[in-house]
Amino acid sequence: MSYAVKYASAFYGPFRDAAGSAPSFGDRKSYQMDPHNSREGIKEALLDVEEGADIIMVKPAMNYLDMITKVKDVTNVPIAAYSTSAEYAMVKAAAQMNWVDEERIMCEMAVSAYRAGAQIYLTYYAKELAKCIEEGKIG
Repeated sequence: MSYAVKYASAFYGPFRDAAGSAPSFGDRKSYQMDPHNSREGIKEALLDVEEGADIIMVKPAMNYLDMITKVKDVTNVPIAAYSTSAEYAMVKAAAQMNWVDEERIMCEMAVSAYRAGAQIYLTYYAKELAKCIEEGKIG
């Protein structure tokens, strides 16, 4: 699986904090893409497919649904959408405050990634999402 379309994003924060993997200096912008640049993501995805990638991953998922669609439109391999730790943490925090319906938002996030063109959805909600699929809450 290629990480060709991985953006330099604030959506990695909770994972980096938990893993203690935040850079001790600088940032990751030298090897992760500028969020403003969609053409670079397309170019990198096509290069990775040419080099033999079986799957292209777009990360983060939620704010880059357009890139899922764009990459899907120009490649012939499955697209994976990675829902990051901050996407999960935002929903968890809002649900704990009773501001949102956690299950409905979790399902909507997955559906939006699939609707954008992802065939694979990587999420911290995997078990909960599988239960909703089993129960027919989402298709």
